[in-house]
Amino acid sequence: MGRWAIAIHGGAGVDPNLPEYRQEEAKRVLARCLQIGVDLLRAGSPALDVVEAVVRELETDPCFNSGRGSALTRAGTVEMEASIMDGRGRRCGAVSGVSTVKNPVSLARRVMDKSPHSYLAFGGAEDFARDQGLEVVDNSYFITEENVGMLKLAKEANTILFDYRIPLEDTCSALAAASENHTSNGMVMNGLPISIYAQETVGCAVVDSNGFTAAATSTGGLMNKMTGRIGDSPLIGAGTYACNLCAVSCTGEGEAIIRSTLARDVAAVMEYKGLPLQEAVDFCVKERLDEGFAGLIAVSGTGEVAYGFNCTGMFRGCATEDGFMEVGIWE
Repeated sequence: MGRWAIAIHGGAGVDPNLPEYRQEEAKRVLARCLQIGVDLLRAGSPALDVVEAVVRELETDPCFNSGRGSALTRAGTVEMEASIMDGRGRRCGAVSGVSTVKNPVSLARRVMDKSPHSYLAFGGAEDFARDQGLEVVDNSYFITEENVGMLKLAKEANTILFDYRIPLEDTCSALAAASENHTSNGMVMNGLPISIYAQETVGCAVVDSNGFTAAATSTGGLMNKMTGRIGDSPLIGAGTYACNLCAVSCTGEGEAIIRSTLARDVAAVMEYKGLPLQEAVDFCVKERLDEGFAGLIAVSGTGEVAYGFNCTGMFRGCATEDGFMEVGIWE
């Protein structure tokens, strides 16, 4: 029997001016979801069930950008993505372009368990969800009044907007400053300026007491993204990865994470360079992201927990069988 461990995240890249009450709200949600995972692990639940349960809870709470409260596309709709991976045999499931499925991570699990495929998207994913009897809701369920306001601001500034939890007046000021001088903040995605950098993808990585690992990631994507855009979260090896060595969930600039196959790289440097978990995470965050901004959480098959990010803050929490537990945002 090994030691269990769990790590969760609610996105990397946090505006340093995020109001204190918003920070506390995020930490309360993380703590509650982390405790759900801890309780399941103490009860002997397998890693795969734990990551699904925790990410479902994160999807249900509108605090972060997944499920309810997802970022809006340029068209004002929600297109969600999720993936899940079982370290045993490296089985996986993923979905993109989901607009009515209440919990995309559970649809990803069904793709893995109940279909001959690993990835379904848009209409095909929606049809499969209904065939499987998963709960579906109208797209309006996922859209909050705050998101609608932030999409309007993003369109007016002609930018992709990342942190839509910042109060509107603060965001207006930030957008105005960014529009005056895009080069001063230096933040670009594929050559295009970005005003505020703070994605809020959610994820969970777990190793259970049997030494089995699993990871899951879920997101609404980017505010004001093009319809049909697919990020790193549903891409196995980029946003999510699990094997016998470790389980990893990433968050941040999706295009950079995709280019670096960030989640798989953590496992690869552990396997081929022989690095321990935290050193592998540090190496990948420092050496593999080029000019991108991102973060990740990871657990090892032996019960270690690690995280890393190269931007300002990451919403995160972790717990281990020996009683250690923490929730944090900054360094």
